[in-house]
Amino acid sequence: MTQLLSLALLAIPLMKSVSAQSPVFGQCGGQGWAGPTTCASGSVCVVQNPFYSQCVPGDGGGLPPSTTTATTTSVSTPTAAPTGFVKTSGTRFTLSGKPFTVVGYELVFFAPSRLSIFFMFRANAYWVGLMDYGINDMKTAFHDIAATGASVVRTWGFHEITTSDGEPFYQSWSGSTPTINTGANGLQNFDNVVAAAKANGMRLIVTLTNNWSDYGGMDVYVNQLVGQGQPHDFFYTNPTVIAAYKNYVKTFVTRYLNEPTIFAWELANEPRCLGSTSSSSGTCTISTISTWAAEMSAFIKSIDSNHLVAIGDEGFINDPGNPIFVYNGQSPSLGIDFAANLNISTLDFGTFHLYPDSWGETANPFGTQWIVDHATAMKASNKPIIMEEFGITNDEADVYGSWYSAIVSNNVAGDLIWQAGSILSNGESDPNGAVFPGSAIYILDTQHAAALRARDGDPQ
Repeated sequence: MTQLLSLALLAIPLMKSVSAQSPVFGQCGGQGWAGPTTCASGSVCVVQNPFYSQCVPGDGGGLPPSTTTATTTSVSTPTAAPTGFVKTSGTRFTLSGKPFTVVGYELVFFAPSRLSIFFMFRANAYWVGLMDYGINDMKTAFHDIAATGASVVRTWGFHEITTSDGEPFYQSWSGSTPTINTGANGLQNFDNVVAAAKANGMRLIVTLTNNWSDYGGMDVYVNQLVGQGQPHDFFYTNPTVIAAYKNYVKTFVTRYLNEPTIFAWELANEPRCLGSTSSSSGTCTISTISTWAAEMSAFIKSIDSNHLVAIGDEGFINDPGNPIFVYNGQSPSLGIDFAANLNISTLDFGTFHLYPDSWGETANPFGTQWIVDHATAMKASNKPIIMEEFGITNDEADVYGSWYSAIVSNNVAGDLIWQAGSILSNGESDPNGAVFPGSAIYILDTQHAAALRARDGDPQ
């Protein structure tokens, strides 16, 4: 089956084209497009980029697509800057009392020397804020994402260094003394990330440390404060480490207390009992990480009542004895109980990741069942959940189509695909697994965003 035929057969509602007009949120133009170029009444065809034009709600329905061409140096604003703070209501997100749909991307801009680190440890979004990209490149990347109808981008709010690597950093260590960098190549650089997101109507999920060694993470705290090579899980229990992390979190969070572009804070990227090293105390359990998550989320809530808080974990399920390791959260290397963590009162929503290739599982039926099982926990807790990081290496259109259908039909609050790609001033951002404008997955993601918004009755 060809890729285009597969896309046409995907079970995503509201995406069927008609002979004369495209529906609201349907495609209506773009390079290589052979379908309808007029829109249903009440919508207008708007150029999102050279490859994709979309019918969006507004006056002048049925107008032909504009000939405007998007560029990497002159970027238009597809939506208004964010205002207000996103909240939760049961298993949904809301904004000013109306539904708010979470759908979007992870962003990755690699330094070449770090490519192998990413693939070894499946680290999360490196993002332009950690690289020497200018504000125009940042705006271009966010523009390409916003053009799909996306609303949220997950990014990293940390970079720990003990020696300079020439890139922006947020905290440096001299022995056991950390110094938070508020300069132009520090938090002022993250200000630029926020500004670029705001210029494109996007909101940010900001992760505040990393389980893995990429850009510092938990092991830097442990090595500098407790001793080189000490157990990874001391990050969750050592009082000196916890105090240092709280100091960093307080500085970062209070800088953006009143910034509506921030959607939520995440305590860590993929926390586990084990990190990039094999060192473990042997005493880390589900309770260890749950206790830490409760303490840290309560700490953030004590200083920031505006923004949502989540853990940022992979969503491991606590089913003791299950032969599939991601279903056995009690494993000494994991220490995560997704359902139990959802019940922590100071956590607003849950997160789960989906990487069958890395976990030694097939894309399906494993992937769709993973989504269904997390939706069951969502309903029991009455809190929203996001499949915030996911990817495979083969048959993406068919597999993502089935996953997206499961997201929609099981009322999962949203999802953020790994990862976005853009053409920047120095060429392509990292192409490994990236979704570039005009690609089949980019179009599929645009259709999926519209389907989620239609399901939720989202007026965005």
